[in-house]
Amino acid sequence: MNRRFAMIQAIVSLVALAAVIWWASKQDAPKLPNTTASYTWMVAALGLYAVATMLRGERWHRILHLTGIKATRTDSYALTTVGYMGNNVLPARAGEMMRVMLLSGRTGAGKREVLGTVVSERVLDAIALGVMLVVVVFAVLRDTTIPSQQPLIFGGIAIAVLAVGAVILQLMRRRGMLTRLRDWIRPLAEAPRALISRDGGFLLAGSFLIWTAEASVYLALAHATQLDISAPGALYLVALTNLFAMIPAAPGYVGTFDAAVAYGVHAIGGSKAAAFAYLLLLRFILFVPITLVGFVFLVVRYGGFARVRDAIRATRTAPEPTV
Repeated sequence: MNRRFAMIQAIVSLVALAAVIWWASKQDAPKLPNTTASYTWMVAALGLYAVATMLRGERWHRILHLTGIKATRTDSYALTTVGYMGNNVLPARAGEMMRVMLLSGRTGAGKREVLGTVVSERVLDAIALGVMLVVVVFAVLRDTTIPSQQPLIFGGIAIAVLAVGAVILQLMRRRGMLTRLRDWIRPLAEAPRALISRDGGFLLAGSFLIWTAEASVYLALAHATQLDISAPGALYLVALTNLFAMIPAAPGYVGTFDAAVAYGVHAIGGSKAAAFAYLLLLRFILFVPITLVGFVFLVVRYGGFARVRDAIRATRTAPEPTV
């Protein structure tokens, strides 16, 4: 991994984590759930997250078959958990490359073709989360707790990012880099292109279902910690935190995820007394079980980290294809 990129990730996480620690130091000691009702909500949240994870596995399975990659449903589901495990414990979202390498070896598909299906997932997620955030903020929460100028801030940031991207693309075109880039990404682009179809529409609808299921996890844990948020508030939190997760950060989105939760709970008027406990429970339910399940699948079904390391080494030593 590029050392500069790793340094950027570390700095982003440290800054965000420092802000969260400062915020936590101003709160009362968290009161973790200790009643039967709270434990019931926690179990429900875990079950709902398992459902959301299976839906993600099914979505990836359908994207793979839509692009002609004949993966088994077992591999699609199992490698989805392996990918989340890798993202949670390794830098640079290495979990995505882990499942690319492992599935490529099992199906014989090109690595860039498999990577294209992962890119398709992220495209669907970005569209679904963006639409959810805009709809919830403007249609539901704008006149209650969300500051009215907040959508304008996010919109300004998005416009600035697009402007910078346009300038970069123009510079690349002038230097002839776009032609070489097109040749390299052509296999990778097959899956995203396949989404522009009726099947792609169904997959996008499935993405909204996935994030609604995850929002129900946020809502269930709010009940477990007696945090007073509504269903639209839970949708707002899940969209905000996962859009923050796209920012380069340390493994497990350390700092960025926590800052997004703290900021989001405050924005929708949640109780500060319950927010800290809520953050701790979210961290546990969303990260610990799937990391353990993914690790078990990696060791039992895919040969462990050594298999991934050997696949990466083989890729690096393979001769470059001629264009």
